[in-house]
Amino acid sequence: MDSKQLARKAISLLDLTNLNDDCTDEAIEALCAKAQTPYGNTAAVCVWPRFVKKAGEYLKGTGIKIATVVNFPQGGESLEATLDETVKAIADGADEIDLVIPYKAFLAQRRGFAETMVLRVKAALPETVRLKTILETGELKDPAIIRAASDMAITAGADFIKTSTGKVSVNATPEAAEIMIKAIADSGKPVGFKPAGGVRSLDDAGVYLAIAEKHMGADWASPETFRFGASGVLDALIAVMEGETAEAGEGY
Repeated sequence: MDSKQLARKAISLLDLTNLNDDCTDEAIEALCAKAQTPYGNTAAVCVWPRFVKKAGEYLKGTGIKIATVVNFPQGGESLEATLDETVKAIADGADEIDLVIPYKAFLAQRRGFAETMVLRVKAALPETVRLKTILETGELKDPAIIRAASDMAITAGADFIKTSTGKVSVNATPEAAEIMIKAIADSGKPVGFKPAGGVRSLDDAGVYLAIAEKHMGADWASPETFRFGASGVLDALIAVMEGETAEAGEGY
């Protein structure tokens, strides 16, 4: 696949993201407009829960999914608060819920609690709403723990496993991606993968797609099975499509 084919594919797999603390209605309107590119729409936009309804208004009829985050970014331990966030986001029109697992509890050997949160949030979702579980792999660090968290999330019903919030010092890495995609392959379940945080260039995107192809086959990565979580990479991808040289994108 040449660079333009790769860029077009990456655009179609992108969850275009604004999770800035100072995000505004105007920024969401701009994000939703940007998600509709001359080279195809992004797969989704990912926004704070308070902007889900607004994003739905801007994206009506486009086919672009609306993703939002719960228990984000701390991965706290309030199950009821997380469920409340989830139910409200669904009522506001969210198509996808990106749940930060309580990773500190997981690290503290309270893995049953982490599993319970995934199970309860999954149970709160209509069949049409997807659950992406954010493992925060840069904080889990140990490969065996990343694998255990991946297995837990898959077993508990996650539709995607996602590396990171983009809010810690180490976010998506190829090493974590290898572990997580291998867990998906070994499970035999129809679970997707989402690297998030630090995907800023066509080369970055190509690295993660190559890992997916190695473990899952050349035709596996589609919007149903693979997403990039990023804010800054879209400009770089569009520059490739237009035959320009771009600086690596900034942001999440």
